[in-house]
Amino acid sequence: MRVITFDIETANWLGENGVDDITGLQIAVVGVHDSETDSYRCYLEPELPQLWPIIERSDMLVGYNSDHFDIPLLNKYYPGDLSRIKSLDLMVEVYNTLGKRLRLDTIAEGTLGQGKSGDGSKSLVWWRAGEVEKVKSYCLKDVELTRKIFDYALKNGSVKYKELGTIREIKLDVSKWMQPKSAAMTFSMGF
Repeated sequence: MRVITFDIETANWLGENGVDDITGLQIAVVGVHDSETDSYRCYLEPELPQLWPIIERSDMLVGYNSDHFDIPLLNKYYPGDLSRIKSLDLMVEVYNTLGKRLRLDTIAEGTLGQGKSGDGSKSLVWWRAGEVEKVKSYCLKDVELTRKIFDYALKNGSVKYKELGTIREIKLDVSKWMQPKSAAMTFSMGF
């Protein structure tokens, strides 16, 4: 299966200048890992048309809080409907088992022994200061952590998190993760 692990950094925040819905946000950077090429790449908002064929040829999108945030926002730009592609939101998987939401950083520290390189508020500050490479690097680090957590979960059937200094394990049902949803899409590809 071709899996695209991804994350988005935005150029604005919810609540800012009347933006009260995720689809009112503007994409600054989309970072992706493509399992077919085992490569990482970032796409700025004007470069998104280059990303569509990659997504359309994928079997699954993997993210963290992606069903609620990243996919609806990316769908605003996409000429088709991204909900037709199978998606796996690791935060939802953890929530469905544990009953509470955990941050990516919490899962990364428990599972991988490494944390994020910062937080989203720093990314926005860098973006507004024109430090695009810092935003790309931050975004790709989140993609890398998400990909490593996904790989760990597939191999071990669980992830871990740290709570009050104790590492706790969350068993996940990964049995259906790698089953394809449907055929690839071709909404943005010219014929």
